[in-house]
Amino acid sequence: KKKFKTPLTRKQKLKRTFFILLILGIILGGLFAGYTWWNARKVLSGGGSAPALEDCADLSQLNREGDCRINVMLLGKGGGTHEAPDLTDTIIVASIDPVHNEAALVSIPRDLYVQPEGQYGYTKINAVYANAKNAAVSEGKSKKTAEEAGLAAIENTLEDKLEIPIHYYGMIDFKGFEKAIDTVGGVTIDVKTPLIDPSVAWENNWNPVIAQKGVQEFNGKRALLYARSRQSSPRGDFDRSQRQREVIVALKDKVFSAGTYSNPVKISQLIEAFGSHIQTNFSIDEIMKLYGIGKDTQSQNIKSIGLSDPPNDFLTTGMYNGQSVVMPKAGIDDYAAIRKFIRKTLVDPRIRQENASVIVLNGTPSVGLGKSKGDLLKSYGYNVTEVGDAPSKDFNQTVVVDLRDGDKMFTKHYLERRFNTSVTGRLPDGITAPETADFVIILGQNETSH
Repeated sequence: KKKFKTPLTRKQKLKRTFFILLILGIILGGLFAGYTWWNARKVLSGGGSAPALEDCADLSQLNREGDCRINVMLLGKGGGTHEAPDLTDTIIVASIDPVHNEAALVSIPRDLYVQPEGQYGYTKINAVYANAKNAAVSEGKSKKTAEEAGLAAIENTLEDKLEIPIHYYGMIDFKGFEKAIDTVGGVTIDVKTPLIDPSVAWENNWNPVIAQKGVQEFNGKRALLYARSRQSSPRGDFDRSQRQREVIVALKDKVFSAGTYSNPVKISQLIEAFGSHIQTNFSIDEIMKLYGIGKDTQSQNIKSIGLSDPPNDFLTTGMYNGQSVVMPKAGIDDYAAIRKFIRKTLVDPRIRQENASVIVLNGTPSVGLGKSKGDLLKSYGYNVTEVGDAPSKDFNQTVVVDLRDGDKMFTKHYLERRFNTSVTGRLPDGITAPETADFVIILGQNETSH
């Protein structure tokens, strides 16, 4: 006997429809997430590392002051069919303090004349990546290996000149930069001085006016012109570097604004926009940790630093080997003043946080050793409260005394590394220290050879 099914009620139909849509949504959501994850894996393949992303929990990873910051080398190149596609005309070090939610953007002039490690002779720093990459290609290396050689060359050059560790890099070409800004819906720039550049008018519908004074919205194309233009700027590349830092901060504000990072469609579009236009050694997990730090870092807490911006104008221009270049005022290879400025500006956040009181005593006959070492420690952000002479001048090895029994562990660790010694908790005979002191350093004869 044939059985007939009881017709579904309207409530049952709605319920079944709901479950079908729910399952469909889960399937589509999973496919979308998988697609986004797969694209992200191609862009964010990892390879870099920074102890600060793990709260500097492993002291053995901290080799020198500054390792509790996150330093990212940002490079911009023409790419594609652009003339000289591998010249990195934009070079910026983004240094992040995850403890105090602060950051700094340090621009490196593209014409800085340097001698890269492992390369013969001097070259402008914007050619370091291209030269190393091309050399690797000529040796039969793969495209990926050649690009890695180029990135390693410019990273090593920056570490050498600035004496800071570079933990990560990000390199993007013009097309990727333009597409990324369009993907987030443009950026807002407060233009301080009108920008008029006839040399790029052909890229702006034959209009030489790139930007008028005032707050305005830039799409990708206009932002790129604003960041690239230099011919009509009074300080040329130095003014362009300032504008590049402005665009980066504006892009950061837009990316971290509500509705961008929380929107999976926008994330997917950003990743697709980057595609082959960006290279980085961040992993997905590291980017997400950086996002957690970045969203708490306000734009007013991001320093914009140019090495030719008064009163910190350390660079000059001149002719060298028949070409116009940028070099330190102190001399083509003399980066001492620049390094000191960078140390004082990019202080290790853990040293700053502990703010330990440090006394430096000269335990040798070498006159002025205490002051020179005290000044060096100050440049790294140490709170040197007193510099003087020890009662005895016969210390062969430097002694570091910890009067807080390891309570200020980061300062203790860094001082041990710097003076290549283990701290003691006992002051040498004849030496006293005020109750407010946290560390006492008695310099030994071994410091005179450093």
